[in-house]
Amino acid sequence: MARKNSSQGSNNNSQGQQQHYMTPKGYATLEKELHWLLHDERPKIVEIVSWAAGNGDRSENGDYIYNKKRLREIDCRVRYLTKKLENTTIVDPRSQQNLERVYFGAKVTYIREDEREVTVHLVDVDEADFREGRINWRSPVGIALMKAEEGDVVKVRVDGGIEEIEIIEISYPLEG
Repeated sequence: MARKNSSQGSNNNSQGQQQHYMTPKGYATLEKELHWLLHDERPKIVEIVSWAAGNGDRSENGDYIYNKKRLREIDCRVRYLTKKLENTTIVDPRSQQNLERVYFGAKVTYIREDEREVTVHLVDVDEADFREGRINWRSPVGIALMKAEEGDVVKVRVDGGIEEIEIIEISYPLEG
């Protein structure tokens, strides 16, 4: 079902870091962003900061101040992505063996109490996009759906209390 990221040696969670699951597609997206930040965006901003620093008083130098701030933001994102990728287990939904139950990577269709049909894809927080039906597997809906089967009715904690939803279809998409 899952394979560990090859950069993960022994248990990295010994330092209190939370283990993350991610689809192959989501992992590749974060790797691509990290590569872009390190090899394209950061060098460009470093060059601008160096140029702006040579223009005299830095306290009133808008180019220097703005780009120095941007450089700090990039470095912060690089640290986040590096740590996230190091502590991620890649879970390919195509390799799921128990297709009758909901696990990470599942696409689930359910009916709400108001009879609306909703389809969601359970993914990591960095892959989630509610508009596209991708929700965090640790969200209230994601937690309620975990390990459920078609036909099960599960309870979800919502703003106004508890809502029951009925699972009508579970699938594991070909693309991660």
